[in-house]
Amino acid sequence: MAAVVPASPAEGATKRSDDVADSAEFVKPPLAAMLNTFDFESVARETMEPQAWGYYSSGGDDEITLRDNHMAFQRITMRPRILVNVAEIDLRTSFLGTDSSLPLYFTATALAKLAHQDGEVAIVKAAKKAGVPYMLPTLSSYTLDEMLAARAPDQVCFSQLYVNPERSRTQEYVEKLEANGVRALFITVDAPQLGRREKDMRNKFTQQGSDVQGDDEDEGEVDRSQGATRAISSYIDPGLNWKDMPWFRSITKMPILLKGVQCGEDAVMAFEAGLQGAVLSNHGGRQLDTCRSGIEVLPEVMAALDEAGCKREDFSIFIDGGIRRGADIFKAVALGAKACGVGRPVLYSLASYGEKGIVRMVHMLMDELQMVMRLSGTPNVASITPEHVITRNLADHIVPLPSDNLVQNTYMPLMPAARL
Repeated sequence: MAAVVPASPAEGATKRSDDVADSAEFVKPPLAAMLNTFDFESVARETMEPQAWGYYSSGGDDEITLRDNHMAFQRITMRPRILVNVAEIDLRTSFLGTDSSLPLYFTATALAKLAHQDGEVAIVKAAKKAGVPYMLPTLSSYTLDEMLAARAPDQVCFSQLYVNPERSRTQEYVEKLEANGVRALFITVDAPQLGRREKDMRNKFTQQGSDVQGDDEDEGEVDRSQGATRAISSYIDPGLNWKDMPWFRSITKMPILLKGVQCGEDAVMAFEAGLQGAVLSNHGGRQLDTCRSGIEVLPEVMAALDEAGCKREDFSIFIDGGIRRGADIFKAVALGAKACGVGRPVLYSLASYGEKGIVRMVHMLMDELQMVMRLSGTPNVASITPEHVITRNLADHIVPLPSDNLVQNTYMPLMPAARL
């Protein structure tokens, strides 16, 4: 099936997408001027088409969880140790049998071609250059074959899975992943219905849907009237439940993890069901609003797994949502996460500067993490412990904090119809 027609403009000067009355052209700063992930987001906002920006940047309902995903990290304070030999800092780690240049992976995000013509193919190549795994998305712009073909010979990828009500189609997809050397399967479990994302819903979706939806599009079953989210979610099975887990274990030898766990009880149930791990995630704040962030759920999950007798090496915990700084990665690892997934930072750096933008974004996170580890007295990932952070205020949402200027200057508030 043909891929999605790109909505992003060509390289170079473009007009502001959010202000048609402003005739001044936006001049993109050089890549070297990007110093943090928010810089990429600010450039992406200026260069992306409104339809694409609305889809990527939107969160569920009032977008409270979307914002708190990052703000929660600021409720964790550092507890550095001194006089540790930190002349050499080793960021390298491994998870799910895969080596990574730091505790990071690119999580699955839909329709990457809305950001850039090269879409998921560019993300695959950037992941290799950055030395981190990429979780291939089900709702991709490029076909699964095209994404797999873009891999380097020794490159390891994971895969995310939206489950189809027709289990035979899901089984065929999973078997194809395994036959092509995909290392782990992440089943999305927080989206029996996709959330109301009002920035996205304001736009009628005019692009082509995901490749995996080919038959549905041919039959005219895709609702394009309320943005990209509704257009690409027509086939996801709301009946998926715990009774399906033995079937998944029977059709693949890949490690199976649940993506979208949000409490300790469900993490324990996943462990007891014989699965290999979980991602603490609220879908980037795009599903049930006022849910807790993954980093806030993490201490509860680790305590529940310990109480259930789960050994850390038998069940891997990851988090995603709101990771924007090297310090965020440090805090997640300190509290028990194997690694963090990043989604929007990948898309925004791709939209802004293509494949090379993604690589620079990762290198910036590596530089930040190296600094934090050195200043905290932790020469390697294994030396990062819960004693290096203070979580006393993590679950307290009324703790006063200094203003976060980067977030405030890149976040686009929801607007009522009269202001559009």
